[in-house]
Amino acid sequence: MYPDIGKKYDKIAKWWHENHVNSSYGLEQIEGAIRYCQHKDYALDVGCGSGGRIIRKLIQENFTVYGIDASAEMIAIAQSQHTECNFEHANIIDWESDQQFDLIIAWDSIFHLPMEMQRPVISKLCRMLKNSGILIYTFGDAIDEHESEWHGDQFPYSSLGISGNLKTIMESGCECIHLQLDQYPENHVYIIAQKR
Repeated sequence: MYPDIGKKYDKIAKWWHENHVNSSYGLEQIEGAIRYCQHKDYALDVGCGSGGRIIRKLIQENFTVYGIDASAEMIAIAQSQHTECNFEHANIIDWESDQQFDLIIAWDSIFHLPMEMQRPVISKLCRMLKNSGILIYTFGDAIDEHESEWHGDQFPYSSLGISGNLKTIMESGCECIHLQLDQYPENHVYIIAQKR
């Protein structure tokens, strides 16, 4: 049975919010993705956590903002901080929406999914983009599935690696327009893709 990542984050939601609410981590990369957006109507933050910097940036850019997270506690904080946004407690594996998005962000979130769900979820995010829409997400640069200890708990991680992610994006009707190992020597990659 794959661990319920939402319950793991429920336990640290208050700590997470207090320590990340004023962070600028990832904003430079997300601002780069926003510059590629031809339209700024609807944005989705997958694994939005307690809101904060990414949600604030999307609001500043005048997007109508949607956020989902597997942690009920994180979503409760996000709703209290950003009442004008549309938040839902949900796991991206199961979540469906008729809404199409100009921008989808999955910053340090979908790498918690099991390996067998990486391709289906990346493909789903590509399908949810409008034509010319932008997807930015992070992953590990090696083909890997493992757990790491953090805050006294085991957190799961998996990745298709760089080639696997590029292949999945292309097969899903998107094209990579930027890829960077942005925290070298840490195994952290972010990719920006556009719907074709």
